[in-house]
Amino acid sequence: MENTDSTSKVNKDLILRENLALQRTILANQTTFLSFLRTSMYFLVAGLSIKNLLEVEGALIYQVLFYFISASILILGIFNYLRQNKKIDESRVHIGNFKTDYQKQS
Repeated sequence: MENTDSTSKVNKDLILRENLALQRTILANQTTFLSFLRTSMYFLVAGLSIKNLLEVEGALIYQVLFYFISASILILGIFNYLRQNKKIDESRVHIGNFKTDYQKQS
């Protein structure tokens, strides 16, 4: 089997492109988790401040409601992060196959 420079370059580019795509996906997953965390903290702060800033009848109910929404968003964000992280780890196998095929050719 003849190993040409163009085939070698294509395989190196493929491995690099797949690794970079995986890194972008990891960063996007982390950014999404931080967005969930930020939103959760906004609702937590709203729950903490509603009783002090507004004199609303039933402020305790609103406060508990904001706490519940905050906790729900945080749990949803953690679940989403872990689920996507598992999918990313499973897709890492495909890159290994490209790398193995390239090393066999060299």
